[in-house]
Parts: sequence; C-alpha cells; structure tokens
Amino acid sequence: MTGFARRERQFPWGLLAWELKTVNHRFMEVGCRLPEEFRAAEADFRQTIAGAVRRGKVDCSLHFRPAAATNSLEVDADLLGSLTLRAQQIAADLGLAARIDVMDLLRWPGVVRDDTRDAAPMIDAAHRLLADALAELTRFRDSEGGRLRDALEQRCAGLAELSAKVEERLPEVRARARAKMLERIAALVSEVDHDRLEQELAMLAQKQDVDEEIDRLRGHVTEIRKTFGGQEPAGRRLDFLMQELNREANTLSSKSQDIETTRAAVDMKVLIEQMREQVQNIE
Repeated sequence: MTGFARRERQFPWGLLAWELKTVNHRFMEVGCRLPEEFRAAEADFRQTIAGAVRRGKVDCSLHFRPAAATNSLEVDADLLGSLTLRAQQIAADLGLAARIDVMDLLRWPGVVRDDTRDAAPMIDAAHRLLADALAELTRFRDSEGGRLRDALEQRCAGLAELSAKVEERLPEVRARARAKMLERIAALVSEVDHDRLEQELAMLAQKQDVDEEIDRLRGHVTEIRKTFGGQEPAGRRLDFLMQELNREANTLSSKSQDIETTRAAVDMKVLIEQMREQVQNIE
C-alpha cells in the first residue's frame, strides 16, 4: 500500500529528518539510507519499521544536518593519509594528472570527527522521530485503505446484485431449455421413451446448472467483506479470493445457455478485474 511521511526536528547538535515512502510489494523489503553517524543503529531502525509495516517495499531516509562546527573538530590523520595515497596511486595508474580536492577528502566518512557530539543521544532522538514518522505513515495508509475498502465494497455489492439476477432467471432458463429440447425431439421422432427423455433432460439440466457457482461467488464475496474487519495483512488473502471469483465467473460463462446470463458473467469479470487491480495496492 502506498504511503508517505516526513518528520523533522531541530536539536542543539543539528537537524534530523526522516522521510518514509511505501509501495505495494509481495514481501517485506526495507531500504535504509543513513548518515554515517547513525549506521550503528540501522538494525534497530529496520526492526522498528518492520513492526509498523507488515508487507510492502519501504524506502526510508534519515537526513542529518549538523549544527555549526566548533573548534573541537579533529581530523583522522591516518585515514586522511591513506585516502590521499590511494587517490594518487589511482591517478598514476590511469595516467591522469588529477587534482585532489581537499574538501572531497574531508567529506569522507570518519575523516573529520567532532568529539563533542555524543552519538547515543543522537540515535535516541532519531528513534523517537522515527516513531512519529511511522505514526504519520500509518495514518496516511489507513486513509488510503479506507478508500480502497469503499471501492471494493462497491464492487462486492455489484457482484451480489448480478448473482441475484442470474439466480432469478434460472427457472425461466431451465424451462426454456426443456421446451426447446422437447420441440427438437418431437420434430425428429413420432414416438418417445418418456422415461429416457426425462433422464436425458435431467442430465442436461445438471450440466447447465449454475447454482453451485452462484453459491461460491456469494461465499467469496462474504469472505472479502469479513477480511475488511480483520487486523492481519489482507493483501495475499484478497489476491487469492480474486482468483477464485474469476474462476467461478468463467465457469458460469461457459455453462450459460442464456444471453442475459452470459452478459452478467462478463459484467462480473469486469468487476473482478477492477477489484484485482485495487487489491494489488493492499498490504
């Protein structure tokens, strides 16, 4: 299910901002982009996100803008020297007289350290801010979920209405099929074995009977509506129910000997396809 949330807050040591985006996915997949100062807490961040989002692809980014630098900044001379040496070696190997940009070297993670900045309170603040961002994301997704539920409910009502129309026509369809069969037989033969004829008519009616398909269609619609009120992720279950609905609609169409019933089956498949597309966006 799609969603978006952004939360930022200013602290004495800098500005933190979480940005979360979610899209539908068959499984749970979390991608994190974190500043170097927060790498140690990546596993905890992922666990927190997985506790709030059960299914989907989640892209999360933590932005950190440090406060103004102080005189306590220190440079890791060993790391800086190693970076400079490697840059010179690469330039020599490539036959380039490349200019080494000092600022690029200083931006390398770990080269410049601020000993006055304690990582523990920064990570703790990032956790609290992440909880706020996840709460906003949940509200966004709940709102979209409500809209999707309304759209699915509308189509469930359409399926129920079409099923009722097909069921209402069944006695007329059966009577017309029986009368048509009797007319054909009467035109071909003068004497009829009525017992055998009744057996053949019963077998024909059984082949054309769609009561079972109608009952299963209604049962699947009932299950879909039950799923709306559940607390567990519903995407996979609804996807399975869409397959079952489509199967019953196809069987109904193949058995149909009535133009109105065939049209109803086609309308059902249109509604089911619309529902299937919506279900792809549900967690």
